[in-house]
Amino acid sequence: MKWVLVTICIAALAALLGQRLLKLSEIALANREVPVKRLPNCHLLKNIEYGAEDFTILRDGLAIISTGLKYPGMPSFSDDPGKIYTLDLLDPRLIPVELTIKGGLDRDSFNPHGISVYIDETDKTIHLFVVNHPQHYTSQVEIFLFVEEDNTVVHLKTIKHDLLHSVNDIVAVGVESFYATNDHSYPSEVLHMLAVFLGLPWAGVVYYSPGGVKAVGDGFLSANGINMSPDKRYLYVSAILDHEIAVFEIKKNKDLVHVKSVAVGSLCDNIEVDHVTGDIWLGCHPNGAKLVVYDPEDPPGSEVIRIRDVHYEKPVVTQVYADDGSVLIGSSVAAPYEGKLLIGTVYHKALVCDLK
Repeated sequence: MKWVLVTICIAALAALLGQRLLKLSEIALANREVPVKRLPNCHLLKNIEYGAEDFTILRDGLAIISTGLKYPGMPSFSDDPGKIYTLDLLDPRLIPVELTIKGGLDRDSFNPHGISVYIDETDKTIHLFVVNHPQHYTSQVEIFLFVEEDNTVVHLKTIKHDLLHSVNDIVAVGVESFYATNDHSYPSEVLHMLAVFLGLPWAGVVYYSPGGVKAVGDGFLSANGINMSPDKRYLYVSAILDHEIAVFEIKKNKDLVHVKSVAVGSLCDNIEVDHVTGDIWLGCHPNGAKLVVYDPEDPPGSEVIRIRDVHYEKPVVTQVYADDGSVLIGSSVAAPYEGKLLIGTVYHKALVCDLK
C-alpha cells in the first residue's frame, strides 16, 4: 500500500510539473511565429548599438532614449555604462545626440531602464525620471533636470525604497512623485521564478511620493510598461505574461481601480500614449523564448501593436509592424510622431520608419 501511495504522489507531481511547463511555454509564446509586416523607408539609427529599451517623446518631437540596459537573464553585448540620448524627430538627419550627465550620479554603474518625464507647469522645467539598476538585481529611481539647450541632464536625487524592489518602468506625476511597476514578485530571482512557475500573480504597481509610498495595484505575474492617459485619469499597465494591457482609474488618493484588460496576443513591453489621439502604442516580443535564449541563427523578432478606443466597449487592436529579427531584434517600445514611427529594443538597435 505504501508503494502505491508513493507511486500516485510521484505521478501527480510529474503531471503537475508537465502541466506547469506547458503553461510556461504558452506564457512565453514559445511556438509563435509572426509573418513579416514592414513599413516604408525604415532605417536604423546611428550610435545606438546596444539597446534602446525605453524612450519618451516630448510634444516638440524630441525623443529622450535610455540605452545600454543590462538586464538579468537577458543577453548583453557591451559592458559599458548606459547612456541617455536625444533624437529630434523633426530633423531629417535623425542623428541621436548623447547627453552629458552632471551631478553626483555614479556613471560607471549607470544601468538605465524605464524612463519618464514630468514638466513643471510653473516654470516649464523638465524632470527626467530614470529607473536604474546599478548592481545586478538592485533598483532605484534617478531624477534629473533636463537642460535641453546644453544637451545635459543634471542629477538631482536618487530614490530607493523596499517596495521599489524590481522596478521595470515608471510614469512621473510630479517633480518627485511617480507610479512604478515591479516586474518581479520578490527581489529574489529564484523566488520570483517559483511564483511565475506556480502561476502566483504577486507582482504589481507602486505609488511613490515624498509624503508616502504604497502598493496600489496587484494581480500581475509580471508588471512591465506603464503610462498615463492624456487627461491623467487612467493608468495603463502591461501585464506582459498575461498578454494584456490593464486599464486602471486613478482615484484622488492615488489608489487604482481596475476598469478592464485588453488582450493583445503578444508579450508587450513598454507603453507609449499618443498625446493627441490617446492611442496606446506598444513595443512587443512575438516570442519570449527566443528573446531570452538568443540565437543569432534564429533571432527574436519584433512587433508593434496599437490600441485605439481603449475606453470603448470594443477597443481596436492592430499590428502595425512585425519583423522576424533580420532587421530589428527584440522591440521593447514604439511611438509615432508626425508620420514617423520610432522603435526601440532591449539589447539591439533602434529603428525609424515612415507610417505613411
